[in-house]
Amino acid sequence: QVQLVESGGGLVQPGGSLRLSCAASISSFSPNHMRWYRQAPGKEREFVAAINWSLGSPYYADSVKGRFTISKDNAKNTVYLEMNRLKVEDTAVYYCYALRGNAEYWGQGTQVTVSS
Repeated sequence: QVQLVESGGGLVQPGGSLRLSCAASISSFSPNHMRWYRQAPGKEREFVAAINWSLGSPYYADSVKGRFTISKDNAKNTVYLEMNRLKVEDTAVYYCYALRGNAEYWGQGTQVTVSS
């Protein structure tokens, strides 16, 4: 059973930075791609960023483009989300997602709170 374990969330002031990590619990995970989603209170879960595992091609939601960077470490089976110039509206629970063949996996979520 594959598990995705997220870490790195926390409280940060507007304009600050955080880096989220999501590690797969098995070696040689090799997903098709991995994504980050987020869900703010009272809102639907929304796409944030994705990365193709073999090509490394990143994709971003317009709301985070230029501020967030998704990256991966194949050897560690880990995907990262570097978040810079954070805004209050970035406050949400951030979820990691992976697609491997026809199987989908979700992490448990990590809270990011941007507040002064």
